[in-house]
Amino acid sequence: MGALETYQEKMAKTLSVLKEDLNTVRAGRANASLLDQISVDYYGTMTPVKNMANIQVPDPRSITITPFDPSMCKAIEKAIQVSNIGINPNSDGKVIRLVIPPLTEERRLELAKTIKKMGEESRVAVRNCRRDANEQVKKDQKDGLITEDDEKNDLDEIQKMTDKCMKDIDNILATKEKEPMAL
Repeated sequence: MGALETYQEKMAKTLSVLKEDLNTVRAGRANASLLDQISVDYYGTMTPVKNMANIQVPDPRSITITPFDPSMCKAIEKAIQVSNIGINPNSDGKVIRLVIPPLTEERRLELAKTIKKMGEESRVAVRNCRRDANEQVKKDQKDGLITEDDEKNDLDEIQKMTDKCMKDIDNILATKEKEPMAL
């Protein structure tokens, strides 16, 4: 049963990665997780912005970033500009403000496509996990490590895990796809 648990963990990891990736999609509403993927060179070490500044969302259209070390304000500002989040930072030397512009219809459709693409990549990853798990079970049966009944039970269990994971992906995507269209 150890092999099945390994593949179940891989499928759970796929869901986790999908959620993290979807958090970086700017859906027109301010969300501190937009900055999760942005890192700054902090005295020779690439450090995530969230670890070197206080990030607040005072209203649905803005994010404020207050660096713990005010001398890093310019570096954080530059990292945000270089990142691909599509927002220009405004800074007064101590606090960086990000104003989230309203979404255009074109941008909403583009976001919906991006979300669908991320979902499809996750589905492919889950299907690959299923294929690998099935191959491992069949190999174990061929090598005499498990019986034919165990093989059938394991293959059924793998399919149940896959079906559940696919349903979870669909639910996550349905929730995220509503965000840009609701604004």
